[in-house]
Amino acid sequence: MVQQWKKKYFTILAGQTVSLIGSSAVQFALIWWLTNESKSAMMLSLAGLFAFLPQMLLGPFVGVWLDRLKRKNVVIAADLFMGVMALVLSLWFLLGKPSYTAVIAVIFLRSLANVFHTPSIQAIVPVLVPEEQLIKANSWSQFLQSGAFMLGPVIGAAMYAALPLWMILLTDLLGALVASVSLCIIPIPNPAKQNTSAHYLQELKEGLAVFKENKPLLTVTIFSFFTMIFFFPLASLFPLMTNVHFSMSAWFASLLEFAYAVGMMAGAFIIGLKTNWKDKLWAAQVGNLGLAITVLVSGLAPSNHWGFGLFVVMSCLMGGFGNLYNIPFNAYLQENVPQEKLGRVFSLFGSVMSASMPIGLLIAGPVSDKKGIAFWFAVSGALMILFSLISIWAYTKLKKKLAIKA
Repeated sequence: MVQQWKKKYFTILAGQTVSLIGSSAVQFALIWWLTNESKSAMMLSLAGLFAFLPQMLLGPFVGVWLDRLKRKNVVIAADLFMGVMALVLSLWFLLGKPSYTAVIAVIFLRSLANVFHTPSIQAIVPVLVPEEQLIKANSWSQFLQSGAFMLGPVIGAAMYAALPLWMILLTDLLGALVASVSLCIIPIPNPAKQNTSAHYLQELKEGLAVFKENKPLLTVTIFSFFTMIFFFPLASLFPLMTNVHFSMSAWFASLLEFAYAVGMMAGAFIIGLKTNWKDKLWAAQVGNLGLAITVLVSGLAPSNHWGFGLFVVMSCLMGGFGNLYNIPFNAYLQENVPQEKLGRVFSLFGSVMSASMPIGLLIAGPVSDKKGIAFWFAVSGALMILFSLISIWAYTKLKKKLAIKA
Protein backbone atom coordinates (compact mmCIF):
# COMPACT_ATOMS: atom_id res chain seq x y z
CA MET A 1 0.00 0.00 0.00
CA VAL A 2 2.81 2.37 0.94
CA GLN A 3 4.66 1.62 -2.28
CA GLN A 4 1.48 2.19 -4.28
CA TRP A 5 1.04 5.83 -3.24
CA LYS A 6 4.74 6.47 -3.85
CA LYS A 7 4.51 5.06 -7.37
CA LYS A 8 1.55 7.29 -8.23
CA TYR A 9 3.02 10.36 -6.56
CA PHE A 10 6.45 10.05 -8.19
CA THR A 11 4.98 9.39 -11.65
CA ILE A 12 3.07 12.67 -11.47
CA LEU A 13 6.03 14.44 -9.87
CA ALA A 14 8.40 13.26 -12.60
CA GLY A 15 6.13 14.61 -15.33
CA GLN A 16 5.75 17.95 -13.57
CA THR A 17 9.53 18.17 -13.07
CA VAL A 18 10.21 17.66 -16.79
CA SER A 19 7.63 20.35 -17.54
CA LEU A 20 9.27 22.71 -15.05
CA ILE A 21 12.68 22.25 -16.67
CA GLY A 22 11.24 23.34 -20.00
CA SER A 23 9.30 26.21 -18.44
CA SER A 24 12.24 27.55 -16.43
CA ALA A 25 14.53 27.38 -19.49
CA VAL A 26 11.99 29.34 -21.50
CA GLN A 27 11.35 31.78 -18.65
CA PHE A 28 15.07 32.47 -18.32
CA ALA A 29 15.49 33.01 -22.05
CA LEU A 30 12.47 35.35 -22.25
CA ILE A 31 13.47 37.44 -19.24
CA TRP A 32 17.07 37.68 -20.46
CA TRP A 33 15.78 38.75 -23.87
CA LEU A 34 13.73 41.51 -22.19
CA THR A 35 16.73 42.48 -20.04
CA ASN A 36 19.10 42.72 -23.01
CA GLU A 37 16.62 44.51 -25.25
CA SER A 38 15.25 47.03 -22.75
CA LYS A 39 17.86 47.29 -19.94
CA SER A 40 15.05 48.80 -17.88
CA ALA A 41 13.91 48.00 -14.35
CA MET A 42 10.50 49.41 -15.27
CA MET A 43 10.11 46.97 -18.18
CA LEU A 44 11.09 43.98 -16.02
CA SER A 45 8.80 45.25 -13.27
CA LEU A 46 5.96 45.46 -15.79
CA ALA A 47 6.62 41.88 -16.90
CA GLY A 48 6.63 40.77 -13.26
CA LEU A 49 3.42 42.68 -12.57
CA PHE A 50 1.55 40.99 -15.44
CA ALA A 51 2.88 37.61 -14.30
CA PHE A 52 1.21 38.12 -10.91
CA LEU A 53 -2.01 39.91 -11.91
CA PRO A 54 -4.04 36.78 -12.83
CA GLN A 55 -3.45 35.13 -9.45
CA MET A 56 -4.17 38.35 -7.58
CA LEU A 57 -7.42 39.12 -9.42
CA LEU A 58 -8.83 35.67 -10.17
CA GLY A 59 -7.36 33.35 -7.54
CA PRO A 60 -10.14 33.62 -4.95
CA PHE A 61 -12.86 32.96 -7.55
CA VAL A 62 -10.95 30.19 -9.36
CA GLY A 63 -10.43 28.37 -6.06
CA VAL A 64 -14.15 27.72 -5.63
CA TRP A 65 -14.35 26.15 -9.11
CA LEU A 66 -11.27 24.02 -8.42
CA ASP A 67 -13.09 22.41 -5.50
CA ARG A 68 -16.00 21.61 -7.83
CA LEU A 69 -14.04 20.29 -10.82
CA LYS A 70 -11.84 17.23 -11.32
CA ARG A 71 -8.42 18.54 -10.33
CA LYS A 72 -6.61 16.11 -12.61
CA ASN A 73 -8.40 17.49 -15.67
CA VAL A 74 -7.73 21.06 -14.55
CA VAL A 75 -3.98 20.44 -14.29
CA ILE A 76 -3.82 18.75 -17.70
CA ALA A 77 -5.77 21.59 -19.35
CA ALA A 78 -3.54 24.20 -17.72
CA ASP A 79 -0.34 22.40 -18.77
CA LEU A 80 -1.51 22.12 -22.37
CA PHE A 81 -2.64 25.75 -22.48
CA MET A 82 0.83 26.91 -21.37
CA GLY A 83 2.39 24.70 -24.03
CA VAL A 84 0.16 26.19 -26.72
CA MET A 85 1.06 29.73 -25.60
CA ALA A 86 4.74 28.83 -25.97
CA LEU A 87 4.03 27.49 -29.46
CA VAL A 88 2.22 30.70 -30.48
CA LEU A 89 5.08 32.90 -29.28
CA SER A 90 7.58 30.58 -30.96
CA LEU A 91 5.85 31.05 -34.31
CA TRP A 92 5.77 34.82 -33.72
CA PHE A 93 9.55 34.93 -33.17
CA LEU A 94 10.05 32.71 -36.22
CA LEU A 95 8.06 35.04 -38.47
CA GLY A 96 9.38 38.29 -37.00
CA LYS A 97 10.26 40.14 -33.82
CA PRO A 98 7.31 40.54 -31.42
CA SER A 99 7.00 43.72 -29.36
CA TYR A 100 7.63 43.90 -25.63
CA THR A 101 3.85 44.12 -25.24
CA ALA A 102 3.34 40.82 -27.06
CA VAL A 103 5.92 39.01 -24.92
CA ILE A 104 4.41 40.41 -21.72
CA ALA A 105 0.94 39.39 -22.95
CA VAL A 106 2.11 35.79 -23.35
CA ILE A 107 3.69 35.91 -19.86
CA PHE A 108 0.28 37.10 -18.60
CA LEU A 109 -1.59 34.24 -20.32
CA ARG A 110 0.87 31.63 -19.03
CA SER A 111 0.36 33.03 -15.56
CA LEU A 112 -3.39 32.80 -16.07
CA ALA A 113 -3.04 29.04 -16.61
CA ASN A 114 -0.93 28.82 -13.44
CA VAL A 115 -3.84 30.22 -11.43
CA PHE A 116 -5.59 26.91 -12.15
CA HIS A 117 -2.51 24.68 -12.21
CA THR A 118 -0.68 25.40 -8.94
CA PRO A 119 -3.49 25.09 -6.36
CA SER A 120 -4.85 22.00 -8.17
CA ILE A 121 -1.50 20.21 -7.90
CA GLN A 122 -1.15 21.25 -4.25
CA ALA A 123 -4.67 19.99 -3.52
CA ILE A 124 -3.97 16.64 -5.22
CA VAL A 125 -1.04 15.83 -2.90
CA PRO A 126 -3.01 15.01 0.30
CA VAL A 127 -5.39 12.82 -1.75
CA LEU A 128 -2.46 10.55 -2.71
CA VAL A 129 -0.12 10.93 0.28
CA PRO A 130 -0.74 9.75 3.87
CA GLU A 131 -0.92 12.67 6.33
CA GLU A 132 2.17 11.61 8.29
CA GLN A 133 4.20 11.67 5.05
CA LEU A 134 3.17 15.16 3.86
CA ILE A 135 6.35 16.95 4.98
CA LYS A 136 8.47 14.29 3.29
CA ALA A 137 6.33 14.33 0.13
CA ASN A 138 6.47 18.13 -0.10
CA SER A 139 10.22 17.98 0.46
CA TRP A 140 10.62 15.49 -2.41
CA SER A 141 8.50 17.75 -4.58
CA GLN A 142 10.56 20.83 -3.73
CA PHE A 143 13.80 18.85 -4.18
CA LEU A 144 12.87 17.80 -7.72
CA GLN A 145 11.43 21.20 -8.56
CA SER A 146 14.65 22.78 -7.32
CA GLY A 147 16.57 20.49 -9.64
CA ALA A 148 14.35 21.68 -12.47
CA PHE A 149 14.98 25.31 -11.54
CA MET A 150 18.69 24.51 -11.37
CA LEU A 151 18.85 22.86 -14.79
CA GLY A 152 16.38 25.19 -16.50
CA PRO A 153 18.42 28.41 -16.46
CA VAL A 154 21.64 26.57 -17.40
CA ILE A 155 19.85 24.93 -20.34
CA GLY A 156 18.19 28.28 -21.13
CA ALA A 157 21.52 30.12 -21.15
CA ALA A 158 23.14 27.46 -23.34
CA MET A 159 20.23 27.51 -25.78
CA TYR A 160 20.09 31.32 -25.75
CA ALA A 161 23.73 31.41 -26.87
CA ALA A 162 23.31 28.75 -29.55
CA LEU A 163 19.71 28.79 -30.79
CA PRO A 164 17.09 31.28 -31.93
CA LEU A 165 14.45 32.10 -29.34
CA TRP A 166 11.65 30.45 -31.33
CA MET A 167 13.34 27.06 -30.97
CA ILE A 168 13.92 27.54 -27.24
CA LEU A 169 10.21 28.21 -26.71
CA LEU A 170 9.31 24.77 -28.09
CA THR A 171 10.88 23.08 -25.03
CA ASP A 172 7.95 24.40 -23.00
CA LEU A 173 5.49 22.64 -25.29
CA LEU A 174 7.43 19.38 -25.01
CA GLY A 175 7.46 19.60 -21.21
CA ALA A 176 3.71 20.28 -21.10
CA LEU A 177 3.03 17.15 -23.17
CA VAL A 178 5.16 14.97 -20.87
CA ALA A 179 3.42 16.35 -17.75
CA SER A 180 -0.01 15.75 -19.26
CA VAL A 181 0.76 12.13 -20.19
CA SER A 182 2.06 11.38 -16.67
CA LEU A 183 -1.22 12.67 -15.21
CA CYS A 184 -3.38 10.78 -17.73
CA ILE A 185 -2.01 7.38 -16.72
CA ILE A 186 -2.52 7.84 -12.96
CA PRO A 187 -5.99 7.50 -11.39
CA ILE A 188 -6.57 10.32 -8.92
CA PRO A 189 -9.58 10.15 -6.57
CA ASN A 190 -11.58 13.32 -6.04
CA PRO A 191 -12.74 14.33 -2.55
CA ALA A 192 -16.46 14.16 -1.86
CA LYS A 193 -18.13 17.06 -3.61
CA GLN A 194 -19.92 19.66 -1.63
CA ASN A 195 -23.44 20.73 -2.60
CA THR A 196 -22.73 22.55 -5.89
CA SER A 197 -26.10 24.28 -5.62
CA ALA A 198 -24.64 26.34 -2.79
CA HIS A 199 -24.19 30.01 -3.62
CA TYR A 200 -20.81 30.79 -5.15
CA LEU A 201 -20.08 33.61 -2.70
CA GLN A 202 -21.00 31.35 0.20
CA GLU A 203 -18.31 28.86 -0.84
CA LEU A 204 -15.83 31.73 -1.17
CA LYS A 205 -16.71 32.86 2.36
CA GLU A 206 -16.10 29.32 3.62
CA GLY A 207 -12.57 29.52 2.22
CA LEU A 208 -12.00 32.89 3.91
CA ALA A 209 -13.39 31.47 7.15
CA VAL A 210 -10.52 28.96 7.28
CA PHE A 211 -8.11 31.86 7.79
CA LYS A 212 -10.45 33.82 10.05
CA GLU A 213 -10.97 30.88 12.40
CA ASN A 214 -7.28 29.96 12.56
CA LYS A 215 -5.65 32.96 14.25
CA PRO A 216 -2.03 31.68 14.07
CA LEU A 217 -2.44 31.00 10.32
CA LEU A 218 -4.03 34.42 9.80
CA THR A 219 -1.18 36.14 11.67
CA VAL A 220 1.54 34.45 9.62
CA THR A 221 -0.36 35.12 6.38
CA ILE A 222 -0.76 38.85 7.11
CA PHE A 223 2.89 39.41 7.93
CA SER A 224 4.01 37.20 5.04
CA PHE A 225 2.05 39.55 2.78
CA PHE A 226 3.99 42.58 4.04
CA THR A 227 7.29 40.73 3.73
CA MET A 228 6.52 39.62 0.16
CA ILE A 229 5.82 43.23 -0.89
CA PHE A 230 9.59 43.64 -0.84
CA PHE A 231 10.69 40.13 -1.81
CA PHE A 232 8.53 39.24 -4.82
CA PRO A 233 9.62 42.18 -7.03
CA LEU A 234 13.24 41.07 -6.62
CA ALA A 235 12.53 37.97 -8.72
CA SER A 236 11.86 40.23 -11.71
CA LEU A 237 14.90 42.39 -10.99
CA PHE A 238 17.51 39.65 -10.46
CA PRO A 239 18.69 39.73 -14.11
CA LEU A 240 19.21 43.49 -13.80
CA MET A 241 21.53 42.96 -10.82
CA THR A 242 23.71 40.75 -13.02
CA ASN A 243 23.48 42.79 -16.20
CA VAL A 244 23.69 46.33 -14.82
CA HIS A 245 25.11 46.27 -11.28
CA PHE A 246 27.75 43.59 -11.92
CA SER A 247 28.02 44.12 -15.73
CA MET A 248 27.97 40.38 -16.45
CA SER A 249 26.49 38.14 -19.14
CA ALA A 250 23.66 35.62 -19.35
CA TRP A 251 25.97 32.82 -18.22
CA PHE A 252 26.54 34.56 -14.89
CA ALA A 253 22.81 35.16 -14.56
CA SER A 254 22.27 31.43 -15.04
CA LEU A 255 24.92 30.77 -12.36
CA LEU A 256 22.81 32.77 -9.91
CA GLU A 257 19.72 30.76 -10.84
CA PHE A 258 21.77 27.58 -10.45
CA ALA A 259 22.97 28.66 -6.99
CA TYR A 260 19.42 29.51 -5.92
CA ALA A 261 18.19 26.09 -7.06
CA VAL A 262 21.08 24.31 -5.28
CA GLY A 263 20.01 26.08 -2.10
CA MET A 264 16.42 24.99 -2.69
CA MET A 265 17.51 21.38 -3.21
CA ALA A 266 19.71 21.36 -0.11
CA GLY A 267 16.95 22.97 1.95
CA ALA A 268 14.34 20.50 0.71
CA PHE A 269 16.63 17.54 1.44
CA ILE A 270 17.43 18.71 4.98
CA ILE A 271 13.81 19.58 5.76
CA GLY A 272 12.67 16.18 4.47
CA LEU A 273 14.92 14.39 6.97
CA LYS A 274 12.68 15.62 9.80
CA THR A 275 9.04 14.54 9.58
CA ASN A 276 7.76 15.39 13.09
CA TRP A 277 7.73 19.19 12.89
CA LYS A 278 5.97 20.38 16.04
CA ASP A 279 5.37 23.96 14.90
CA LYS A 280 5.33 24.29 11.12
CA LEU A 281 4.24 27.94 11.14
CA TRP A 282 7.17 28.87 13.39
CA ALA A 283 9.56 27.17 10.97
CA ALA A 284 8.01 29.10 8.08
CA GLN A 285 8.63 32.40 9.85
CA VAL A 286 12.27 31.51 10.48
CA GLY A 287 12.50 30.87 6.74
CA ASN A 288 11.13 34.37 6.07
CA LEU A 289 13.68 35.93 8.40
CA GLY A 290 16.50 34.04 6.69
CA LEU A 291 15.28 35.30 3.30
CA ALA A 292 15.33 38.86 4.62
CA ILE A 293 18.94 38.64 5.81
CA THR A 294 20.19 37.21 2.50
CA VAL A 295 18.44 40.00 0.55
CA LEU A 296 20.01 42.69 2.74
CA VAL A 297 23.52 41.24 2.35
CA SER A 298 22.99 40.93 -1.44
CA GLY A 299 22.18 44.63 -1.66
CA LEU A 300 25.33 45.52 0.27
CA ALA A 301 27.62 43.45 -1.99
CA PRO A 302 30.15 45.65 -3.89
CA SER A 303 29.92 45.76 -7.70
CA ASN A 304 33.06 43.68 -8.34
CA HIS A 305 33.92 39.99 -8.74
CA TRP A 306 34.13 39.48 -4.96
CA GLY A 307 30.76 41.12 -4.57
CA PHE A 308 29.28 38.88 -7.24
CA GLY A 309 30.70 35.83 -5.44
CA LEU A 310 28.95 36.99 -2.26
CA PHE A 311 25.75 37.46 -4.24
CA VAL A 312 26.01 33.87 -5.51
CA VAL A 313 26.37 32.57 -1.93
CA MET A 314 23.41 34.66 -0.77
CA SER A 315 21.33 33.37 -3.69
CA CYS A 316 22.09 29.80 -2.60
CA LEU A 317 21.03 30.55 0.99
CA MET A 318 17.98 32.39 -0.32
CA GLY A 319 16.79 29.21 -2.04
CA GLY A 320 17.23 27.19 1.15
CA PHE A 321 15.38 29.67 3.35
CA GLY A 322 12.62 29.95 0.75
CA ASN A 323 11.94 26.23 1.12
CA LEU A 324 12.07 26.52 4.90
CA TYR A 325 9.08 28.82 4.48
CA ASN A 326 7.21 26.96 1.72
CA ILE A 327 7.45 23.30 2.75
CA PRO A 328 6.23 23.55 6.37
CA PHE A 329 3.58 26.13 5.44
CA ASN A 330 2.12 24.00 2.63
CA ALA A 331 2.18 20.90 4.85
CA TYR A 332 0.38 22.85 7.58
CA LEU A 333 -2.44 23.76 5.17
CA GLN A 334 -2.66 20.21 3.78
CA GLU A 335 -2.95 18.80 7.30
CA ASN A 336 -5.37 21.34 8.78
CA VAL A 337 -7.72 22.23 5.92
CA PRO A 338 -10.49 19.82 4.82
CA GLN A 339 -9.68 18.36 1.40
CA GLU A 340 -12.88 19.66 -0.14
CA LYS A 341 -11.77 23.23 0.69
CA LEU A 342 -8.08 22.95 -0.19
CA GLY A 343 -8.41 24.31 -3.73
CA ARG A 344 -9.96 27.59 -2.66
CA VAL A 345 -7.68 27.96 0.40
CA PHE A 346 -4.52 27.55 -1.68
CA SER A 347 -5.96 29.92 -4.30
CA LEU A 348 -6.87 32.51 -1.67
CA PHE A 349 -3.42 32.35 -0.12
CA GLY A 350 -1.81 32.62 -3.56
CA SER A 351 -3.97 35.65 -4.34
CA VAL A 352 -3.06 37.39 -1.11
CA MET A 353 0.64 36.84 -1.75
CA SER A 354 0.29 37.88 -5.40
CA ALA A 355 -1.41 41.11 -4.35
CA SER A 356 1.88 42.10 -2.72
CA MET A 357 3.66 42.01 -6.10
CA PRO A 358 2.09 45.06 -7.80
CA ILE A 359 2.42 47.10 -4.61
CA GLY A 360 6.12 46.27 -4.43
CA LEU A 361 6.70 46.79 -8.15
CA LEU A 362 5.14 50.26 -8.07
CA ILE A 363 7.91 51.19 -5.65
CA ALA A 364 10.73 48.92 -6.86
CA GLY A 365 10.78 49.96 -10.54
CA PRO A 366 11.13 53.75 -10.09
CA VAL A 367 13.46 53.49 -7.07
CA SER A 368 15.74 50.98 -8.84
CA ASP A 369 15.97 53.17 -11.94
CA LYS A 370 16.77 56.25 -9.84
CA LYS A 371 18.88 54.90 -6.98
CA GLY A 372 20.23 51.67 -8.46
CA ILE A 373 19.16 48.06 -8.18
CA ALA A 374 21.57 47.25 -5.31
CA PHE A 375 20.09 50.09 -3.23
CA TRP A 376 16.63 48.56 -3.61
CA PHE A 377 17.90 45.11 -2.57
CA ALA A 378 19.39 46.60 0.61
CA VAL A 379 16.25 48.58 1.48
CA SER A 380 14.03 45.56 0.76
CA GLY A 381 16.15 43.32 2.99
CA ALA A 382 16.05 45.77 5.89
CA LEU A 383 12.25 46.14 5.70
CA MET A 384 11.78 42.38 5.35
CA ILE A 385 13.80 41.85 8.54
CA LEU A 386 11.56 44.34 10.35
CA PHE A 387 8.31 42.64 9.30
CA SER A 388 9.71 39.14 9.95
CA LEU A 389 10.67 40.05 13.51
CA ILE A 390 7.26 41.64 14.16
CA SER A 391 5.61 38.48 12.77
CA ILE A 392 7.60 36.20 15.09
CA TRP A 393 6.80 38.44 18.08
CA ALA A 394 3.05 38.58 17.28
CA TYR A 395 2.86 34.83 16.59
CA THR A 396 4.67 33.92 19.83
CA LYS A 397 2.41 36.22 21.84
CA LEU A 398 -0.72 34.73 20.22
CA LYS A 399 0.40 31.14 20.85
CA LYS A 400 0.96 31.91 24.53
CA LYS A 401 -2.48 33.52 24.76
CA LEU A 402 -4.16 30.52 23.12
CA ALA A 403 -2.24 28.11 25.39
CA ILE A 404 -3.49 29.97 28.48
CA LYS A 405 -7.10 29.82 27.21
CA ALA A 406 -6.76 26.10 26.51
